[in-house]
Amino acid sequence: MKSFGHWLTSPWRRSAVAAAAGALPVLSFPAPSLWWWAYIALVPWIVLIRSAPTGKRAAYDGWCGGFGFMLAMHHWLLPSLHVFTFVIAALLGALWAPWGGLVRRCLAGKPSRAGISAALLVLPPGWLAVELVRSWQGLGGPWGVLGASQWQVEPALRLASVGGVWLLSFLVVAVNVAVAVLVAVRESRVPAVAGLVATAAATSAAWVWSPRPGVDERVRIAVVQPGVVEGADRRFAREEQLTRELVGQDVDLIVWGESSVGHDLGDRPGLAARIAGLSRDTGADILVNVDARRSDKPGIYKSSILVGPDGRTGDRYDKMRLVPFGEYIPARSLLGWATSVGKAAGEDRRQGSGQVVMNAGNGLRIGPMVCFETAFPDMTRHLTEDGADILVGQSSTSTFQHSWAPEQHASLAALRAAETGRPMVHATLTGVSAVYGASGQRIGPWLGTSASTSEVYEVPLADGVTPYVRFGDWAVQAALLILAAWGLTEGVRTLRIRRPSPEPHVPPARTVRESPARPGR
Repeated sequence: MKSFGHWLTSPWRRSAVAAAAGALPVLSFPAPSLWWWAYIALVPWIVLIRSAPTGKRAAYDGWCGGFGFMLAMHHWLLPSLHVFTFVIAALLGALWAPWGGLVRRCLAGKPSRAGISAALLVLPPGWLAVELVRSWQGLGGPWGVLGASQWQVEPALRLASVGGVWLLSFLVVAVNVAVAVLVAVRESRVPAVAGLVATAAATSAAWVWSPRPGVDERVRIAVVQPGVVEGADRRFAREEQLTRELVGQDVDLIVWGESSVGHDLGDRPGLAARIAGLSRDTGADILVNVDARRSDKPGIYKSSILVGPDGRTGDRYDKMRLVPFGEYIPARSLLGWATSVGKAAGEDRRQGSGQVVMNAGNGLRIGPMVCFETAFPDMTRHLTEDGADILVGQSSTSTFQHSWAPEQHASLAALRAAETGRPMVHATLTGVSAVYGASGQRIGPWLGTSASTSEVYEVPLADGVTPYVRFGDWAVQAALLILAAWGLTEGVRTLRIRRPSPEPHVPPARTVRESPARPGR
């Protein structure tokens, strides 16, 4: 162990180990989906940081670990962005530098029981603050939020209905901190065990007391996934063929994937008429997605459009949150060179102005989102507040078919369903299509990346309001309050240490007066 510690004295070796340790949590996400791994995956990284000789080195360990985490989480971007993927990982990884300093501040040396208790309370909010910052759309959005690794764990989905994916991240990090203390700080095991017990108690309480969505009625939703088909016209023909197979199956809604229509329907009325004919034949409205230059306004939009037996219903949703580099180049004047080294967007897509709840012909209220947007929990929460009966994500991962991205994307719908208490359909042009019930449980089979088919799902609708929809991101707000209180406490403590102590009061020396000599007798 001492020889390994000596080996780590090289800054480059230590940085490489930190990057490898930071990449470990990725195994808990799909496709590996080792959900249990998330509860110990941060332990090597935490133990490494606490051994840092200085606060500056701990910050570097945090940065390098964050780089490893971001690079592993977004490895599937390498064929599209090439070397720019490393630049993005390095920039986003820097967000973990303060967290590295926080870990060392709480756990370095032989921390007291009070210090370990503070670590259990402060380090999870520190991690959550990093996730909150990097979840901003311009920095890539909430892809790979640690709590999302628990998408298939039923008790975790119950917790998601209470505090969203943020609450799951908080508890996963808390467990990792407790395990790291048990491994590396054997003298102070009591607070670590107490932290594990508290986590188990919180999970049990959510399981028992959080409200469950009440099942109302069932609807039949069909997903059409054509697979990888080159050319907009050939793709449309395949989607048309697969949709005709649904005739007579009594479906209530048919969903096509992202970019399923490659021409503006205003420019190509013949395409709109063909979709309307499919709607009449199947007896169901069809939600398509158009990726094309608009005929009624300038620019290219990605739009969800509902088509009924009489043509377009008038409901249209233009994608609001675009994929950085994939659909637009941030600060194009500075970063436009990314188009020369990869498959970054040659022309920026235009943004929509607001979310839309659509009314299908049978009274079903649909909340559509496009691709990347299903990663944002606030979007599904707002659609639920606006009265959506069912959430729909239209996606395509044609560039990333042979990576872990399609499975991970499909898993996000389970969390969005559990958070909102509304079923969710994740329909892909290419990738993995999946459907989840109002508690996040999977309904029917996944359609894998090699599938070119249509599938009908019996989806139970639900009513009621989950605590997450009612109270929003309270877990994030509580985490920020904890960090603010800790920062204030540390600031006061530092001021007390730096304030010079007053010099001790020394009374002035008393002057001894000589008594006059007495005259002789």
